[in-house]
Amino acid sequence: MNVSFERLKSMVVFAQVIEQGSLSAAAKHLGLSRAVVSYHLKKLEAQLEVKLLNRSTRSISLTEAGQAYYERCRVIAEQASAANQQIENFKSEPVGLLKITCPVNVGLQTVVPALNEFKKIYPKIELDVMLTDEVVNIMKEGIDLAIRGAPLPDSGLQASKLATLTTCLCGAPEYFTQYGRPTKPADLADHQWVIYKLTSGVLTLKKGSRSFSIATKGSISTNNAAARTAFVEAGHGLARIPTYDAWPKIQDGSLETVLDDYTFNDINVYGVFPPGTANSKKLRLLLNFLKEYFTSQISVKIS
Repeated sequence: MNVSFERLKSMVVFAQVIEQGSLSAAAKHLGLSRAVVSYHLKKLEAQLEVKLLNRSTRSISLTEAGQAYYERCRVIAEQASAANQQIENFKSEPVGLLKITCPVNVGLQTVVPALNEFKKIYPKIELDVMLTDEVVNIMKEGIDLAIRGAPLPDSGLQASKLATLTTCLCGAPEYFTQYGRPTKPADLADHQWVIYKLTSGVLTLKKGSRSFSIATKGSISTNNAAARTAFVEAGHGLARIPTYDAWPKIQDGSLETVLDDYTFNDINVYGVFPPGTANSKKLRLLLNFLKEYFTSQISVKIS
């Protein structure tokens, strides 16, 4: 069934009546008279041959059919609004430089691929990307955005949560052949670990309401996440690794997980920025883009 332009207009008016809570408020929001809004509602009900609203002098409420129809009309109105906003973004395309810093491994695995896509959408925004596992002084280096595993308590800085990354406990098949597979948390104390120096040396596992803490020890330590994964893959010990990083290696058989019925602490990823850049349009665009990218792409890769 084809829908006329006039019907589409009536559907948007109907959605706004529900959103605004009254015919008068919808009329004011849409820049129409109350009579025109009422006309669209009556015409819509006549065309559909179904009652959409229960109306009294003081209130309106949706009928069962009206509720179902409203959900569809709301989507149409939102899509129209989003289309207009996208055009406005093109008309006032953001320009300028964004200086970004992030850890090496998460940068190569997730942030750089995200920035590749971001750059295609906003080609006039220049990107200066610094990959380092050191904590950079944002204010001193003139950084617009730092990707960090925690909203560090730097004086005056602001933070926006970008993603929550799951982790898993991994080892190489040859390691398990030589040292055996742990089957309970207590076994972990007797195993070798590849120590990641930027996190605590205590591993926390949870199962239901129970929590277990294990002090890890090993003959190899590093401050680089990619190096940690490589040492584990080579059979030098166990490590808790972000699932997005471990998953391809689990699939090809070079890593195996253990104690899968336990959960480990997630990694919260934050975008940290100076308060002076909080109202920057290009920074807001990047933060929103990264949130959507992490939600869609990383979850797809590990599902």
